[in-house]
Amino acid sequence: MNVTTESDTLETQQSGATESAEKEESWTSFGLFLLKLLLAVLIFRSFIFSPFSIPSESMMPRLWNGDYLLAAKWPYGFSKHSLPFSAPLIPGRLLAGQPERGDVVIFKHPIDETDYIKRVIALPGDTVGVIGGEIVLNGEIVPREEIGDFEIPVSINTSCAWGAEATEDAEGNSVCKYRQFRETLPNGRSYNVLDFGLTRADGFAPVMVPEGRMFVMGDNRDNSKDSRFRAASGGGVGLVPQDLLVAEATIIMWSTDGSAEWIKPWTWFTAARWDRLGETL
Repeated sequence: MNVTTESDTLETQQSGATESAEKEESWTSFGLFLLKLLLAVLIFRSFIFSPFSIPSESMMPRLWNGDYLLAAKWPYGFSKHSLPFSAPLIPGRLLAGQPERGDVVIFKHPIDETDYIKRVIALPGDTVGVIGGEIVLNGEIVPREEIGDFEIPVSINTSCAWGAEATEDAEGNSVCKYRQFRETLPNGRSYNVLDFGLTRADGFAPVMVPEGRMFVMGDNRDNSKDSRFRAASGGGVGLVPQDLLVAEATIIMWSTDGSAEWIKPWTWFTAARWDRLGETL
């Protein structure tokens, strides 16, 4: 016959209380860990690097629809736009820095505050215009030379725009072919641009960029709503206030042609554009 004494009951209660306290302490520690992790991620995304995706073809040939970037948050300073949802916790722009001509920058649209990505062409004090598709910067035509055609595979993320030639590569794959030029700014920065021929946007009367603004263009010149167009929601951006700067595009960390399906894990790999991963901008 088992006999339960008062001492046994007390020990059982103490043991149960100890286990309960240990579980409570364990959950508290786990909660603190998650809080610290969330804070670390928030600081990293707000002030160091943040991911951005490319949803259009306005920056081809350098950036393709389906590219995912890491962008540096510190080069141009910090503002409310550095924070998630543009939380109004930072007054003005702290540690403000001005971009250089040729930088690929991410900024908030002046009207609807969506993220845009373009290349900086002109800065405060510069006079900039476009004649026959060529940039005129401070009275001088920005030199450019035609180079080999740019080809991009046809995919869910990429179709041939009106200025492209639909053709096939050496392996018989469908590709879009565009005329490509190498453009060089006065500071020596060079990059490739696409040009479909003369369009309405190839003529832009010279303007002087005022203090605190910047003139930006897409590398896909005839498929980009940029500073050549007045600011309008979902469209042009006009002369962009530098206070709307968010980050500088730095590296392609992932790229997909859009054919991946969540229920087919192997397509996550077959859809990847492996040769684009790790490219710096």
